[in-house]
Amino acid sequence: MTANSYGFDTLAIHAGQEPDPRTGAVVPPIYQTSTYAQDAVGAPRLGYEYARSGNPTRDALQECLAAIEGGRRGLAFASGLAAEDTLLRAVCRPGDHVVIPGDAYGGTYRLFAKVAENWGLDWTAVPLDDLDQVRAAFRPGHTRMIWAETPTNPLLNIADIAALAGLAHEYDAMLTVDNTFASPYLQQPLALGADVVVHSTTKYLGGHSDVVGGALVVGNDELGDQLLFHQNAMGAINGPFDAWLTLRGIKTLGVRMERHCDNAERIVGYLNEHSAVARVYYPGLDTHPGHETAAKQMQRFGGMVSFRAAGGQEAAIEICNRTKLFVLAESLGGVESLIEHPGQMTHLSAAGSPLEVPADLVRLSVGIESVDDLLADLEQALG
Repeated sequence: MTANSYGFDTLAIHAGQEPDPRTGAVVPPIYQTSTYAQDAVGAPRLGYEYARSGNPTRDALQECLAAIEGGRRGLAFASGLAAEDTLLRAVCRPGDHVVIPGDAYGGTYRLFAKVAENWGLDWTAVPLDDLDQVRAAFRPGHTRMIWAETPTNPLLNIADIAALAGLAHEYDAMLTVDNTFASPYLQQPLALGADVVVHSTTKYLGGHSDVVGGALVVGNDELGDQLLFHQNAMGAINGPFDAWLTLRGIKTLGVRMERHCDNAERIVGYLNEHSAVARVYYPGLDTHPGHETAAKQMQRFGGMVSFRAAGGQEAAIEICNRTKLFVLAESLGGVESLIEHPGQMTHLSAAGSPLEVPADLVRLSVGIESVDDLLADLEQALG
């Protein structure tokens, strides 16, 4: 089953998930095993030797990931950061340089600043929606990659994927796009020229807040083989039950994303008129500086919304503490709505750095509940 032969929802349900040949089971089995009996020395059955190197349930997920992102190879990992770390160590070397977003996810910033930098990988943070600043940050011969998020976490800035791909390739560098916030249902970076797509599959792909995982998807077989080697050599793999849960989530990704977007649009309209809200960040607003680019490269604008409390940091924290349906929790992309204070939660690691987020910022992951109930919850929380 290829990405060009069926629609997105069909691929999400069927790619890599043919009925089990032994029993006819419609859902791929969970192969909860650490090793495999071999038919003879040097003759592993169906190529399976040891579960770190390969597992049929993980393979089903990896084939599905490649299909829904329009890629050649999908690879599943224990977490989104495990995927990021594997990618960086596979394609970069000490002395290389990476351009990252000026408002990158706090965990990504921590990986670059506290881990990769100690390994000899340098980085520069710039606003990726300003191509002149991106170009100025390049170090010819040393810049190996542009690392993009679009929309970004948590300020929902938008980067032009096609333009960044052209700039990266001009310098013989790669473009990696973290597509977690958009999901492959709303945006497919490989089709726009990106070389690698990164996901925290914990979020919209899993979709039910019950599994942690990560993924890389590439459009190049040679790069795919390189990453496959490092996936096995470094060992940060996705377990079979986690792979099965993620596959289950992907099946409903399309219908869930439509509801996430519907609810988010209603909530944005409400927040945009509320006196307790100083500013709303959402790429679907025509006042958003990246609106035109988002409209060009996204199918819809997603389920993530951020806003700044008019009363400052104390008011933002009080809003987070007062909601009832919006659960105060980190993470995002599940069917239930979540609220958080990024400055003291997901982005605490960026405090004091150029990537520090505003202290009065609140981030919403808008779920798929009845939107009138969500609006009523925000009304009482905003006072």
